Amino acid sequence: MSNITRQGKIYLCFPNIFEFKGGIQVYSAFFLEALQSLYPDRNYEVFLKHDTRSLPEVPFLEGTNFHFTGKWPLPLRTFAFASQILGYGLYQRPDLIILTHLNFAPVAYWLKRLANIPYWTIAHGVEAWNIDRPTLQKGLQNADRIISVSGYTRDRLLTEQNLDPLKISLLPNTFDASRFQIAPKPPYLMERYGLTPEDSVILTVARLDNSEQYKGYDRIIQALPEIRRYLPKVRYILVGKGNDRPRIEQWIAKLNLQDCVTLAGFIPDSELGDHYNLCDVFAMPSKGEGFGIVYLEALACGKPTLGGDRDGAIDALCHGELGALVSPDNVGEIAETLISILQRTFPHTNMYQPELLRQKVIDTFGFERYKKTLAELIENSPIGVSQ
Repeated sequence: MSNITRQGKIYLCFPNIFEFKGGIQVYSAFFLEALQSLYPDRNYEVFLKHDTRSLPEVPFLEGTNFHFTGKWPLPLRTFAFASQILGYGLYQRPDLIILTHLNFAPVAYWLKRLANIPYWTIAHGVEAWNIDRPTLQKGLQNADRIISVSGYTRDRLLTEQNLDPLKISLLPNTFDASRFQIAPKPPYLMERYGLTPEDSVILTVARLDNSEQYKGYDRIIQALPEIRRYLPKVRYILVGKGNDRPRIEQWIAKLNLQDCVTLAGFIPDSELGDHYNLCDVFAMPSKGEGFGIVYLEALACGKPTLGGDRDGAIDALCHGELGALVSPDNVGEIAETLISILQRTFPHTNMYQPELLRQKVIDTFGFERYKKTLAELIENSPIGVSQ
C-alpha cells in the first residue's frame, strides 16, 4: 500500500484555485477535492502562488491549511512562493509533494535532493511542450511520477524529453456534471442577444488572450462567410474577455459580420450552463489545448461539439466518438463541418442524441470516474511504498 493512504502530510502546490478559474486552476481544485474524498485522514498543506485568500463558498476539509503568496509583487512572487515551499518542506518533511504546474518542479527537485522528499508533477498542455530550460528539464526528469491530463501531452513529453514512459500516468480532466444539464434555450439569453428560434447558434467559450490565439475562434469568424451562404441565419457567440479582442473586432469589420457575431465578453459562472444550452453547436478548433474542459461541459449539455485534430481535444472528444475533429488551420474544413452539423447531415449520429452524449461524457470523464482513476494511480504507484 502506498504511503499516501496512511496518515501523514501531503504538500500540494497550485498556481491558484480561488480567485481565477482557468483550466489548470479548475483541475487543481478537482484534484484536491478528489484526494481529500479518497484520503480524508491525511493532512494537506496547500501552497497557492497567485491567490491572496480562500473563499468560504469553496468547501475543503478542516485539516487543510492554505498558504498564499498572491499579495507579493509579481516580480518577487516566484521567489516568495519557492522560498515558502522550501522552508516549510525542510521543516515539516512531508511524505509527498504534488505540483499541478510543471514550472514548480525545480523547487521540488531541490527538496528531493536536500531531504529525499518524493514529488509528482502534473502536465497539462503548452507548458509541457517544447521545454528547453535546463532547470525545468531536470525537475521533470527527477519527478517520481508525472501525471498527464491527455494522451496527446503524454506523447509529446515522451517524444521531446528523455523520460521513462513507466513514470507517466494518465488522469484526464473532469467536470461537475450537476452544473451542466440538458435544457431548452434560455429565453433571457435569447432576448439579450436578439436571437430568434430560427437562428443557428455557434458558441465558443475561451479567453481572448494574445497568447491563446491557438484556440481557433478567429478561424470560425473567417469561416462564417461560407457558412452564411448555406445558413443565412447563423449567429456566432464568442464568450470571453482578453487583450485579443481588438484583433477579433478587426476581423469582424473586415468580413462585414457585425450582424452575425456577438462578443459576449465576461459572463458569470452561473450563466455558463445556460450559454451552452443556447447554442446548436459548440466549436473550438484549437491546436494548442492540453485537454479542454469546455468540451466536456458542452457535451454534458448534450451539444454537438467540434474541436481541433492536433491537440488534447482528441482526448476530450474520444478520437471523434464524442464530436467532430477538424484541421484547425483549414478554414474550409471548419466551415464545411459546421454546415454539416447545423444541417443535421453529419455522418456520426451520436452528434444528435443529447442524452447519449451526456451519459458518455459522464461515464468517461465524470468526477466519480476521475476519483477512481486517481485512486488506482495512487494504490498502484511504487513511489513512497512502505518498507
